[in-house]
Amino acid sequence: MIFLELVLQNFGPYLGRQVIDLRPNSEENYRPIILFGGMNGGGKTTLMDAIRLALYGQRAQCSTRGSLGYSEFLSQSVNRNTPLTENTQIELEFEIIKDDQATILRIVRTWTKEPKEGKDKLGILIKDGIKYEWPDQALANTWDEYIENLLPLGISNLFLFDGEQVKELAELEIPPPVVIEAIQSLLGLELAERLSIDLDILVNRKRKALANSQQLEGIEKIEQNLQEYQEAEKLAKQDVARLQKDLEKQHKQQRKASDKFISEGGKIAAERSQLESQLKGYHADSEQIRKNLIELAAGTLPLSLIGSLLTQVQTQGEQEAQASQAKIALDVLKDRDKRLLDCLNKLALPAKKLDKIRDLLDKENYALEQKAESHEESWLAADVESLKYLHHLLNHHQQTQVIQAQKQLNELKELAQEIDSKERQKAAAASPEVYEKLEQDVREAQAKLVQAQAAYEVGTRRSKQLDDLIRKTKKELAHYGEQNIDSQNDEHIITTSVKVQKTLKLFRERLILRKLNQLELIVAECFLYLLHKSDLVHRVAIDTHTFSLSLYDLQGQLVPKHRLSAGEKQLLAIAFLWGLARVSGLNLPVAIDTPLGRLDSSHRANLVERYFPAASEQVILLSTDTEIGKIEVERLREVGAIAQEYLLKYDSGRQQTIAEPGYFW
Repeated sequence: MIFLELVLQNFGPYLGRQVIDLRPNSEENYRPIILFGGMNGGGKTTLMDAIRLALYGQRAQCSTRGSLGYSEFLSQSVNRNTPLTENTQIELEFEIIKDDQATILRIVRTWTKEPKEGKDKLGILIKDGIKYEWPDQALANTWDEYIENLLPLGISNLFLFDGEQVKELAELEIPPPVVIEAIQSLLGLELAERLSIDLDILVNRKRKALANSQQLEGIEKIEQNLQEYQEAEKLAKQDVARLQKDLEKQHKQQRKASDKFISEGGKIAAERSQLESQLKGYHADSEQIRKNLIELAAGTLPLSLIGSLLTQVQTQGEQEAQASQAKIALDVLKDRDKRLLDCLNKLALPAKKLDKIRDLLDKENYALEQKAESHEESWLAADVESLKYLHHLLNHHQQTQVIQAQKQLNELKELAQEIDSKERQKAAAASPEVYEKLEQDVREAQAKLVQAQAAYEVGTRRSKQLDDLIRKTKKELAHYGEQNIDSQNDEHIITTSVKVQKTLKLFRERLILRKLNQLELIVAECFLYLLHKSDLVHRVAIDTHTFSLSLYDLQGQLVPKHRLSAGEKQLLAIAFLWGLARVSGLNLPVAIDTPLGRLDSSHRANLVERYFPAASEQVILLSTDTEIGKIEVERLREVGAIAQEYLLKYDSGRQQTIAEPGYFW
């Protein structure tokens, strides 16, 4: 299937008749991408709704419909400035291959502000050559069945999806119900389920035909109970799905409240008493160090400021002491020399030898005289004990005092830094009023989370109980038939049906395994291709019951999903949708609204270069200027991937959108 043309007339913000060419071919080169640019609120999602509405009519899952009835939805879709003489109309032309021949169909849906009979008028045109044949009324009457063969509604979300769907799929551990339904439809599971239900109906009819009035009454009672249980189970499953969404929502709200509690100083405020205790201890330690420094300053520590002067004093004292000792020694030696010379004279030594002895003594005495005369004026007059104390002070005690003081100062500096850090933390703490509000928000979020968890568990138990009741009732119904029905032919049908149902169950299980194995390989291939990071994930496994994804590395170890970044999770979700589309074997267009979401630059580049050109033979992208920006669109143009470009210009004054050729750049 290839979309060729979309016509919007007075639909949503599109006033008048606007024709949009969707053909993927441009000139002679094949180009798959049709790019729409528009700001938020400019009509991008309306285009997607128009395609869905054209294809599925009343069954279409449009973004703005919500719980509205079809008639009310059609009325609200009419542009408010539509002239009274004009209708609202959507036309979608597409090409399919039928019997190896290209066939062009055109869907035309028309309605007014007050739709007749609460619905639109549907026309299906078939193109013959260059002209359209008259509307095929028979095809229009069976259109719902016909489109199911081309693009089943159940799997349309795999081909027509938006960024919010990808975001939801990326965040949830278990795929949402819409995707699960698409998977089941894709795997063909609904056929086996439908056949099993048909067999139940056949068996029940045979039981009714063979049973007497009393037996019939019992069977009908059991069947009535079974129907009630099945209806209750259906509602219970819907309730479980709703409760699961609410539980996910409360999880997010609880995380949001906790993050806000931390970011706005709630955590620090909760630790205020501990901070104040630490600050008190730091201040006490600082005060003790200051006292120690005062004690050091009261001793000899200040003398370190005049260390050079004290060294000079030590030198002066030692020199004066030496001069004093030289004077004393000189006087003693002179007396000795006189006695020595007198003794030598008495010995009648020769004059020459006596002169030599006298010269030697004079020289030694002269050296002492010089040393004694070097400090004739002694102004210090330090005694030996004082000089010894000064030497000890300068070479030992003073150094120890300086080291102790420096150590105390370093500790004081570190304490000052700690005090400053704690004071800043204390200043960042929320005020008591804000802290109380933050704490209350956290408590309320936690309470709601607990309530949601409890409600989900209750709903799950209720669903399981109903499932058990249904199985029990079916067994009771089968047992009732076995005990009370005697007809061999019909018994054979009933018995055979039971065997067929068992076979169907086995077939369904094997079908799931086979299809999921194929899907696992393709999803892993798509994810690695988009991620361009082969060492993160080696294998993807899909649960056969919940269809949740599990990732494994090269060593076969489970890779927790929370280890993936937000961008990697989105790429995984896109790979999942892409893999499902490929497994379907259907050659269908892909339309993506707001495709890039929260992706960073590297993941965005991978998606632009690897996914968009290869997603399908026709890829319709609806983007803002911040998603597919200048760099991305130029890259797509360089590789020749864009066939058509449109810019959706919204006039806020007239409240209407016009689709013009071109893009933001």
